[in-house]
Amino acid sequence: MAGLPDRLMAVVQEHWGFRQLRPMQERAIAAVLARRDSLVVLPTGGGKSLCYQAPAVYRHAGGAKGVTLIVSPLIALMKDQVDSLQRIGVNAIGFNSSQTAAEKADAVQSLKHGSSPIVFASPERLTLEGFTGYLNGFGVSAVAIDEAHCISQWGHDFRPEYRKLGRLREVFPGASIHAYTATATETVRLDIARQLQLDDPEILVGNFDRPNLIYRVLPRLDKTKQVREVLDRHRGHAAIVYCLSRANVDALAAQLRGSGYHALAYHAGMNNDDRRRAQETFTNAEAPIVVATVAFGMGIDRPDVRAVIHVGMPKSIENYQQEAGRAGRDGLPSECVLLYSGADKIQLRSMIEKSAHEAAGRGEVVAAEFVPACLGHLEDMDRYARGAVCRHKALVQHFGQTLESPTCGACDLCLGDVTEVPDAITVAQKILSCVARVNQAFGVGHVVSVLHGDRSEAVTSRRHDQLSTHGLLREVSLNTLRDWVYQLLGQGAIAQSEGEYPVLKLTKLSWEVMHGRHAVRLIELVRHDKERPARRGAAATTNAGRPSANTPLLGSNYDAELFEKLRQLRRDLANTEKVPAYRVLPDSVLLAFAASPPKTLDAMRQVTGVGDVKLKAYGLTFLKLILDHSPAAALAVVTARKAASGGARAVTDRKKLAFSMYRDATYIEDVVQQLDVARSTAVGYLVEFIEAEKPTDISRWVRDDDYVEIAAAAQTHGRETLKAIYDALDEQVTYDEIKLVLAHQDATR
Repeated sequence: MAGLPDRLMAVVQEHWGFRQLRPMQERAIAAVLARRDSLVVLPTGGGKSLCYQAPAVYRHAGGAKGVTLIVSPLIALMKDQVDSLQRIGVNAIGFNSSQTAAEKADAVQSLKHGSSPIVFASPERLTLEGFTGYLNGFGVSAVAIDEAHCISQWGHDFRPEYRKLGRLREVFPGASIHAYTATATETVRLDIARQLQLDDPEILVGNFDRPNLIYRVLPRLDKTKQVREVLDRHRGHAAIVYCLSRANVDALAAQLRGSGYHALAYHAGMNNDDRRRAQETFTNAEAPIVVATVAFGMGIDRPDVRAVIHVGMPKSIENYQQEAGRAGRDGLPSECVLLYSGADKIQLRSMIEKSAHEAAGRGEVVAAEFVPACLGHLEDMDRYARGAVCRHKALVQHFGQTLESPTCGACDLCLGDVTEVPDAITVAQKILSCVARVNQAFGVGHVVSVLHGDRSEAVTSRRHDQLSTHGLLREVSLNTLRDWVYQLLGQGAIAQSEGEYPVLKLTKLSWEVMHGRHAVRLIELVRHDKERPARRGAAATTNAGRPSANTPLLGSNYDAELFEKLRQLRRDLANTEKVPAYRVLPDSVLLAFAASPPKTLDAMRQVTGVGDVKLKAYGLTFLKLILDHSPAAALAVVTARKAASGGARAVTDRKKLAFSMYRDATYIEDVVQQLDVARSTAVGYLVEFIEAEKPTDISRWVRDDDYVEIAAAAQTHGRETLKAIYDALDEQVTYDEIKLVLAHQDATR
């Protein structure tokens, strides 16, 4: 691979099971190897951890001295990463306050013996002079700071203890420093670089779009029913439900359990043991659903979460992108639903101002710009929730990027789940007129009752059933009416008083709307015909690899029965080993097995995510299940071997079998093994296959980047000899790959 040592890719293949890296990962790893400071912003699931872990393992394998220090904000996250690395054959260690004396002693011995390339520590531990001095004795070659946005007061998750990391430059003068985060605007990026004293850093910002996610922002009408609808679309899969308050968490979790869902509660008001137990139960896939406050999540590395539901608006777009981004980290289709009400903004604004006031009362220093910055974040989030722009487009634009496609095909607006209310100005005028008719003395509930035409005692006793606005919107449901009032509140077209019993008040903007001089926008859920199913639900892919809403969750091009058998086998293995199921093998690997069942261990190794350690531990077990499930697959292995034995079969029969295998995109190595022929013979068959059947794509056998380089070299240096092309590319490609590219160019001219 251009720019990176071949041995590094061998290390990545061996431990992580990846045959190639994403372009941004290549550049980030190159910066670490060049000992140049860097700031890397990649969305959740973008592969940040590999950027600092792979160089450390590569250096250690090559005999280099020194360790890579990784600063991690949570003990749970640290322990999870250490365990994950150890399970793929990397002897990582961590130092944290939860360790026993024996565990600390083991970590110290690993350092002394030079067997650990990676050391994890918390920001608090790095403030201890004795600890940093001790690490310096072993040589720290690089420092990686995870969740680096926590150092910036302009970010969404500022943590005072992160400010002290600015001294790392002095503490470890010989180390390069690398900051990693999933969410950072340009302002936050600049602040991170300044706080950490990064020296001419390589700044890498990945694509913030997550094309495998469906984003929905729906009016919150009946939250329990709406949450259940989402969960039902993802039965058997993991889901996280976020609520704004602890009370809401407890109530919703109880309601879901009462309806038969295996749902856990998690919030800061629970004792430590209950929180730890809930987190471990969810992480280990013993329970599919957790209902939580935003205190839950940063320490969770579960890649197979298929739905994240927000029952209430987050405080910022950065928060939302990070929390919603916990869905589909394995790249498979997943769904993110925000149930929004205009009341959320009012509640969150009050919480922010109250929190700042209480902090000042405790004598804590609160910067003058802190509250305005938080309210600015809140305004951005509210604008996103109320917006009429494609959700994918709006999110990437917030981070300074653009989405080229005019429609994403993977959000509520592009899928037609919500629509603008026709003649919204007239509807708004009716609502505002009702507020005026009740003398701006009543709250949302009463105004909605009057507009709906109710004849409750509260309405009739005040003779509000005699008002001209009584029943003006009787055809609209109470939930929808209430939501419209909150939408107007969010747009400032109406106000709400303070106090225990807030009432609706008209504003200057209210009169502008009533006189038709200011436009408003109202949205509502689309009412689908009963005969026609609603276009909802995560599914297979459409344009640009995005999920569609009309087909099953993971698409239809795989053996669903085999997939479930593989998942059950994985659960059994995980229970035996007492580890989370995804640590055995992730869903993405099992889905690949079910889509194109491997017939050999070598074919299994070609699947992204299957490294040598995992193959040795689990390969035969999963392969046996696959072959037992599909007698035809097992028979194909036997038939292929018979066809290749001795002279009983003609060469033409072997060639036919090879052609059949290449039509199924079988790797060359599997053809060699199953037909028991030399690699040169298998390559020759593939050249003939390309010439005869002219496939449009040969990326299964030659990487796209290599294809482009070979084609360019052939044009420059001629096609007369393969060696000229081979030498021109510094021996970075094989002669076989050159043959295949030239054959493909000839066949498709």
